[in-house]
Amino acid sequence: MNLAIVGIMEPIFLLFGWLIRIFYNFFGNYGISIIALTIFIRLCLVPLNIKSQKSMLKMQAMSGKTAELQRKYGDNKEKYQEELMKLQRENGIGFSGCLLPFLQLFFLIPMYQIVSAPLRFVAQVPSENIKAMIELANDKGLTEGVRGLRENFHIGLIQILDTNEGFLSECISKGYISMGQLVDLNFFGMDLTKIPSWNPVTIISNPGLYVPLLSFPVLVLLTTLISNQLIKVLKPDYKEQKEAKEREKNNPARQGQSATPGTADSAEASMKMMNYMMPVLMLVTTFTLPAAMGLYWVVGGVMGILTQLIVYFMFTKPYEIKKKELQEKQKNAFKKNKQDSADTSSKGKNKKKK
Repeated sequence: MNLAIVGIMEPIFLLFGWLIRIFYNFFGNYGISIIALTIFIRLCLVPLNIKSQKSMLKMQAMSGKTAELQRKYGDNKEKYQEELMKLQRENGIGFSGCLLPFLQLFFLIPMYQIVSAPLRFVAQVPSENIKAMIELANDKGLTEGVRGLRENFHIGLIQILDTNEGFLSECISKGYISMGQLVDLNFFGMDLTKIPSWNPVTIISNPGLYVPLLSFPVLVLLTTLISNQLIKVLKPDYKEQKEAKEREKNNPARQGQSATPGTADSAEASMKMMNYMMPVLMLVTTFTLPAAMGLYWVVGGVMGILTQLIVYFMFTKPYEIKKKELQEKQKNAFKKNKQDSADTSSKGKNKKKK
């Protein structure tokens, strides 16, 4: 990682490190500590998630005004965007929907740092001691074939400490590390410092280690697919939009009526591309990082799914019910007016006959 970025984000790293130590001291388990930290982060994002959903519902409620602006300004995109932003401000619509995914991506950086450097952030081994142990391992020729042996990436060093008693004893005698700082990085028998492998040769070489680790990529893929599908089907007026598209397919004359010209089509195409690319990207990335990062993604995905369902039943569904009731009232009022007009016309004709 770029040293400038590390320097700028150091306070965030220290904050996340402090949180993970609190959970580790309480639970005494590295995996459970990551789960607790993930749940804590996701809970902190719930208010923003709710605000984002409210903004989306407000946008949906004023879709008629948005379409009117589109018709009024036509190809003048600059003026359209200016008037649209003005309309959003007047209706109290913020930009939390853009901020939420940004924060979720932003939090990946400190989480990656924590799972990559547990000796520093969990065990609180000083950086100079970690550097000294790496130099000692190099001097003794213990680093051959060992991956992840850097000052800010401790996976290889932890592997050497776990498998070489002589090296561990020397590090303890030199004061680089103490027995109390040796963190148990296992979670239900799985070593969270190991990187899952898709290579059959690697898996067969140590099935007891690598087969259980495959659960993380599989669960990451599954939670990402479910989350993407929920984003699609739980958005406001999803059924109406789906029915409108079906009518478009059956009647070419209706083409383009289900979307705002020039904007919704491109947005929908981008969303479809993301829905295809994101699961693949997440799956591939899980095979390049320690299993602890996969655990974070799995728990984060489950929390995201639960949040989507809660927000839907709290806000989106009541909105849809209220909108449907309003449409029924308008429909009944229209029928009544039509019937009254027909009755009035009928009475007029009867009077003329008399």
